[in-house]
Amino acid sequence: MNKGRFRVRAGARDWLIAVGVAAALLVTGLSGQHSATGLGLLGYVLLAVGGLALAAGRRAPVAVLAVTGLCAVGYQAAGFDVAAVAFLFAVYAAMRAGHRIVTVVTSVAVLASLPLAALASGLHDTGEAFAQARGALQIAWLIAAGAAGEALRQAEQRADEAERTREETARRRADEERLHIARELHDSLTHQISVIKVQSEAAVHVARKRGEEVPEALLAIREAGREASRELRATLEALRDDDTTPPHGLDHVTELVERAGRSGLEATLTIEGRRHDVPTAVGRTAYRVVQESLTNIARHADAGTASVHIDYRPDTLAIRIDDDGKATPDSAPEPGIGLLGMRERVTALGGRLRAEPRSEGGFTVQAELPVERAS
Repeated sequence: MNKGRFRVRAGARDWLIAVGVAAALLVTGLSGQHSATGLGLLGYVLLAVGGLALAAGRRAPVAVLAVTGLCAVGYQAAGFDVAAVAFLFAVYAAMRAGHRIVTVVTSVAVLASLPLAALASGLHDTGEAFAQARGALQIAWLIAAGAAGEALRQAEQRADEAERTREETARRRADEERLHIARELHDSLTHQISVIKVQSEAAVHVARKRGEEVPEALLAIREAGREASRELRATLEALRDDDTTPPHGLDHVTELVERAGRSGLEATLTIEGRRHDVPTAVGRTAYRVVQESLTNIARHADAGTASVHIDYRPDTLAIRIDDDGKATPDSAPEPGIGLLGMRERVTALGGRLRAEPRSEGGFTVQAELPVERAS
């Protein structure tokens, strides 16, 4: 709403400037007492057109620069010794829009054409024509107009950059705070909930093994522990993700492998075990592990082939990604942000991650993610 009002005011201001410049040029031209011949009428038209063209300077600065320059040369050739004020405004607008090279070339061309136009008018000899042209368009004024436009353009760029930097800083701080909360929740709650769940599972197992009746309260504690664990994992995932992309899971791993193949890497996918539903958090983490592994292989491993192996076990989802790159135990790469992020995701779900070079060469990433299943 405010932007719309600003555009209306800017357009009205452009027209006000254009009409004012056109009126000033016409008044100056009329003060020369030119005859009402065809050439004189053409000069008046060029004066008016050169001024009114400035109304479009914000939308088409290069076109307005060309029109005002041609009009200035035209009415000089028609015998109107009027300063090219409209062209100065056009130089300012074009420099402000960032068209520096075009503005400089056009300005040089107009400067070179004005003496010839004054000479072609037949009212001056060669010396007077060049003197008249210097009076019509002083180089210092031309440079000042260009410098003013360039200075304003750079100031606007700095303002835009400062605004963009503030937004990026705020977004980064929000991401850091979200990760901090995730780590705090993981450190403070995961261990305690895991203890409750393990102890209740053990108590239920022992009671059933002895043939004793399991108390309802103990079963409720076990179910509450399972539910709390699932909710905590979902919360951690929500805090770690920025929600800018739709969630991906195991169904999308095939797309990752195909994409890697299109990039020149010979990638294969093998799925073993009886496929069953896994929690959303587990599927998303598995997807991220495969995604990050294939990305690292494409960028850093200098490998020709890669294999992705997914094994559906009764209570665990096992993932293994191998490549035939040049990594060796003696030249193990430093763990980067991607590997650390994978480890955090897997650990947050109570799983294990191993990423290391193989003795025979190449790199292996193995992840085991526990899958909660109803008993």
